[in-house]
Amino acid sequence: MTSPQIVTSDDILLKLCHSVSHVLSSTTASQISHAGMVQSITRTRLKPDVGCFSIFDGGFSGLVVINFSAAAAIEIYRKYMINMGMPESELAFSHTSDEVSNVMGELMNQMLGNFINQVNKELQTSIGQSQPKMLTINKELTISIDANLDEPLARRVSFKTENNHIFYLEFAMDKTEFIKLAEFEHDEEFDLDSLIDEHGSHNEKVSPVATSSNSAASTSTTIKTSADDLLDELGI
Repeated sequence: MTSPQIVTSDDILLKLCHSVSHVLSSTTASQISHAGMVQSITRTRLKPDVGCFSIFDGGFSGLVVINFSAAAAIEIYRKYMINMGMPESELAFSHTSDEVSNVMGELMNQMLGNFINQVNKELQTSIGQSQPKMLTINKELTISIDANLDEPLARRVSFKTENNHIFYLEFAMDKTEFIKLAEFEHDEEFDLDSLIDEHGSHNEKVSPVATSSNSAASTSTTIKTSADDLLDELGI
């Protein structure tokens, strides 16, 4: 008899690290990597220069904190905005700008969304998150956050940007294990934007018919069929 597969709190942390690296790398079109070592800490803290946090609960509870240095925050913000098509001349230069905080909050929301999607799919449980909060912090101030965990485990992982600026992820959650009892299939992943583009391209390739009335009827039928196909693929 084979031993059951066990997923620990540190395995869940690794999933979070992968989500952070994946989302930041793809949205900034640069390489964001995390360290291969994790540090055990006693509690999580918001630290200078830009700190953000979010609490999650459901199948298990926990807290995610990311502390960016000013240089790391500005690099990620500017690369994200340039990748979105914004001219470099219109971008903020200071990490204390509201625009920087807004972008970093949105990126954290995407990172946690990716993490929650992976957890829900791979661990067959459900967790939700609070809206990420951002603070620009003075160098003389650190803030401790109490997530009211019953048996907390706290970890810190360092990340590095493409320009070698460092930021830290701090993670606390209830000590827990997920034990795989039976084989199951993961839900198939799909990219909604790519799916819509694919059906849009299909519509453009449909040749027009000779008469206007027949053309209108054909277009209506094509759009309806395409929409039905799209809804079928989405499982709606």
